[in-house]
Amino acid sequence: MPVNKDIPICVTGATGFIASHIVEQLLAEGYKVNGTVRDLNKKSSFQHLEALPGAEENLKLFAASLLDEGSFDEALAGCQVVLHTASPYVLTVNDPQKDLVDPAVKGTLNVLRSCQKAKVEQVVLTSSVAAVTDSPVPGHQYTENDWNTESNLGRNPYYYSKVLAEKAAWNFVKKLPDDEKFKLVSINPFVVIGPSHIQAMNPSNLSIKQILDGTFGALVDLAWGFVDVRDVARAHILAFEKETSEGRYICCNQTVPMREVVDFLRQKYPNHALPVKDFSGPWGTTLVKALSYFKPSGTGQYLRTNLARHPIMVNDKIKNELGLVFTDVWKSIEDTAADLVAKGHDKPSPAGAAAH
Repeated sequence: MPVNKDIPICVTGATGFIASHIVEQLLAEGYKVNGTVRDLNKKSSFQHLEALPGAEENLKLFAASLLDEGSFDEALAGCQVVLHTASPYVLTVNDPQKDLVDPAVKGTLNVLRSCQKAKVEQVVLTSSVAAVTDSPVPGHQYTENDWNTESNLGRNPYYYSKVLAEKAAWNFVKKLPDDEKFKLVSINPFVVIGPSHIQAMNPSNLSIKQILDGTFGALVDLAWGFVDVRDVARAHILAFEKETSEGRYICCNQTVPMREVVDFLRQKYPNHALPVKDFSGPWGTTLVKALSYFKPSGTGQYLRTNLARHPIMVNDKIKNELGLVFTDVWKSIEDTAADLVAKGHDKPSPAGAAAH
């Protein structure tokens, strides 16, 4: 059924990195938007949304919490479409069940119960490639048919939370009575990069930041499946605008090895502390894996499960069915770096400049 622009679209977790871009694009296209935030008294957390063009006329904000059942009812009332983006994103936590799994799974189910009550017609769920694979098998071409079966509370628990949340969503819709069913589509982005609407550092841009600020003391054998945040936002909108959309959509533009990212950024930022030592060979990978046990648990697990494993993501479905056109990956990387530098997240090092 075509979407009526006079009926508001709800975006949960509206202040998030991806969600803020979704809200911006919806408003630009003339949609009315109901956005949920954690606390309406913390104006600083959502003032960037209120400053967006069209926000004064077409944006309404509501307080809602992932773990409070029924807290999304008011925001969803009268909505035809819900874009559920709200979920915690952090690699290292003290209590994976409490800090990651419960908010992701219970929060998703709370939102879907509110969708059921509100009789919404479509839900677009922000999932992740983390629900597709934990540790990419070299040479394997990943599609929407792949599921991550390796993660658990002790191994990449963030990934595990994304698997459980997405599966919970599909199971919820499957069990609904026929007269209460709504359409569910999931968008599964990989490493989302791009300019942020807020000053605070966004964890999704961490790989670019750590190359710029000297955190990576050496080149290592990592490769990232990048996708521009503006493309991810566009994918969410296309997912409900295209009546033929269905199932899951891997949202990944291109896999880029760390060496290529460093070479590109060195041309743009020669005075930054970009890595020059080369630990990308087999002996370096062995050494980095050994040293990873001295890193925070989430970071260490990520290194051990991703070093020397360059992911191959097949993005044919999202291009062919949704018509998504990806931004050039080097523009995405350049825009991300420029945004990090403009916001002071880069910390250029004079010592690093001398080393080059």
